Amino acid sequence: MRVKGTAPGQDKVLTDAALAFLADLHRRFDGRRRELLAARVARQARLDAGTDKLDFPAETAAIRTTDWTVAPPPHDLLDRRVEITGPVNAKMIINALNSGANCFMADFEDSNSPTWANNIDGQANLMDAVRRTLRYTDLSSGKQYSLNKKTAVLIVRPRGWHLDEAHVEIDGAPMSASLFDFGLYAFHNAHELIARGTGPYFYLPKMERRHEAALWRDVFLFAEKSLDLPRGTMRATVLIETLPAAFEMDEILHAMKDHIVGLNCGRWDYIFSMIKTLRARGDFVLPDRAQVTMTSPALSAYSKLLIKTCHRRGAHAMGGMAAQIPIRGDDAANTAALDKVRADKEREAREGHDGTWVAHPGLIQIARDAFDAVMPGANQIDRRRDDVNVTAADLLAKPEGAITEAGLRTNIRVGIQYIAAWLAGNGCVPLYNLMEDAATAEISRTQIWQWRHHGVTLDNGKKVDGALISAAIAEETSQLKKNGNEPVTLGDATALFERLCLPDQLDPFLTIPAYGLLLEIENTGA
Repeated sequence: MRVKGTAPGQDKVLTDAALAFLADLHRRFDGRRRELLAARVARQARLDAGTDKLDFPAETAAIRTTDWTVAPPPHDLLDRRVEITGPVNAKMIINALNSGANCFMADFEDSNSPTWANNIDGQANLMDAVRRTLRYTDLSSGKQYSLNKKTAVLIVRPRGWHLDEAHVEIDGAPMSASLFDFGLYAFHNAHELIARGTGPYFYLPKMERRHEAALWRDVFLFAEKSLDLPRGTMRATVLIETLPAAFEMDEILHAMKDHIVGLNCGRWDYIFSMIKTLRARGDFVLPDRAQVTMTSPALSAYSKLLIKTCHRRGAHAMGGMAAQIPIRGDDAANTAALDKVRADKEREAREGHDGTWVAHPGLIQIARDAFDAVMPGANQIDRRRDDVNVTAADLLAKPEGAITEAGLRTNIRVGIQYIAAWLAGNGCVPLYNLMEDAATAEISRTQIWQWRHHGVTLDNGKKVDGALISAAIAEETSQLKKNGNEPVTLGDATALFERLCLPDQLDPFLTIPAYGLLLEIENTGA
């Protein structure tokens, strides 16, 4: 085993015993992980060729049609009506745990730039947060931050199966980032969490099929046995944020039924996955991102199917992220933004979700009010949605709307600025009154790729081709420089964004080539 990086707090996190546990996880499960990733690639090739199609699997019909339920949720996950999410730096963890939300998802994935320093610092911060010793002092203001007596329930999101942690090599291969993030948090904190009346709880991202959920189940079982924990101690909520996973919700719940407490509508990654999965179809070209809302028929069907599936199985159905943030200095714009959040959360509560996500503490009360109005109990699991009948065609209905030059340029500005911030070590970025993370940046670049790939004509008559995209990128980058928004990473971000938009083949994740750049920046000390 080889650790290639150094960072403050590393000795505290990477103890000999912790590294041995990571090595056990890797040797037992990494080969299977890689087989499942290869199966993803093979299936996508069949979808692209038209020799396969998305549908509810015939071979698992018995799982969908028979009666069974998942294990009851732990006491502190009964009421999850408002959850806040964010990265794993100390200030964010303290503010989120103190925010008044029911739960806080500490995120190593979409809102975290995976520098070695960020990942080690995040693990050290979580160790301190669990033990209630986490402190932070803002050096510019002198303000000190510490945890309140009552805090949100902590849930941790490791990175997805597709990502590696290049700073740790085992038997000559980079370690799975999922197993690295999960393994360190579980090893250091499981027993302490239980002693404090809670438990090791996780959000699991980016799965596509039931087999990937079964791998997580086996990881949980192995970790519980290795750490001498009762079976079912580790609990997960799975994000349904890929289009293929929407066809296997029952199967995912069934695969993890002793360890799962719910599913979540990961709406932004889901939109990205719609584009990526159906990329070969010229009849499935999405409009501007702002027009692809949860009231679109396909997204509404996905949300309602998730509620129906979860409640039938005794699991939580969690709503999606409100990306809006309060707008200071513009009362009219702030009111409009908050009204959008309110309408979205009222829709979720009315349809039967058991809770929802927000990205900013200023939105917690709006979300809470929406759920309090229709959900007097801890959740709505007893509200069966037997009236919902979702077909494959419903999930595959194309969202309608216009494709505009304004939408193209917004995608360029958001994508480039987000990647630039990510390469500089920040994975959670407020842009244009929205909190952007890797998922929304993925939409930005895949939309442009899709529009160019299928030769779309904008509503002003311009054809989306390489020349138009390159010219627009140059113009928008020049404007960013004039506005003073020129981080040292802007050039790398612009080059990467353009490279992702223009090839014939779509890169599956921007974070994979971006991680390569991040490692180069770390190695050169730039």
